Amino acid sequence: MTESEYRAREGISRSELWKISESPEKFKYLKEHPETPTPALIFGAAAHKYLLEPDAWDGEFAVAPILDRRTKEGKAQYAEWLDKVIGREIISGEDYDTIRAMADVANEISFVRKLLAGEKETPLFWADELTGELCKVRLDCVTMVGDKPVIVDYKTTSDASTDGFMRSAIKYGYDFQAAMYSEGYKANFGTTPTFVFIAQEKSAPYAVNILQADDVFIKRGYDIFRQLIGTYHDCKTTGNWWGYLGPYNVINNLALPAWLAKEIE
Repeated sequence: MTESEYRAREGISRSELWKISESPEKFKYLKEHPETPTPALIFGAAAHKYLLEPDAWDGEFAVAPILDRRTKEGKAQYAEWLDKVIGREIISGEDYDTIRAMADVANEISFVRKLLAGEKETPLFWADELTGELCKVRLDCVTMVGDKPVIVDYKTTSDASTDGFMRSAIKYGYDFQAAMYSEGYKANFGTTPTFVFIAQEKSAPYAVNILQADDVFIKRGYDIFRQLIGTYHDCKTTGNWWGYLGPYNVINNLALPAWLAKEIE
């Protein structure tokens, strides 16, 4: 299944559901007014594709030629090149060199090669048992280790150390992602998988870390999933896509965080 086919299928995705954590109001607005992918997102997607499916990389991405677009000739050459790569994301030659170097480093690690030996880009669809809402996820890779399924997710990051990646995990909801992906796998196959992140830094020497999500990590993520899918269901049912004032328009109390309040006591 292609990316466009997956996006066209009914169901709420992990990235969409995570936006509700900011507010249902923002989720609804972004759903109706899709954002243009940032250079950082394009880089991450390109690195992801190059490591997981290098043979298919050219079908989705293109490396910008070195041309002087300040000149009439350069502008014409660039316009001609753009016509040939319509539908593909464009990255710079510098970013392309970085992506290839990152893949070379990752592929030198035997654990990485083994973890990424399974089925790539696996789409899963299911109806949430408690709310009935249709959900969908697309797994980077599923590899069988013995008789145990392992979901593998590749992340590019500025800090792949265990403590640094944990900070990113909390900020960007990677625990929620691991739980939702695991829930989708269990709903489809009746088995609870192991979840592993491969984290790689985007600057030399492109250090790699492999991190297995433990039970507490997944449990916290599942609690967040239940909260967000419940909020999504309630907003759909009531038509009330509330913002920062909450579903009942209540004024918020501005209080100091506990650690700072102790200094005043």
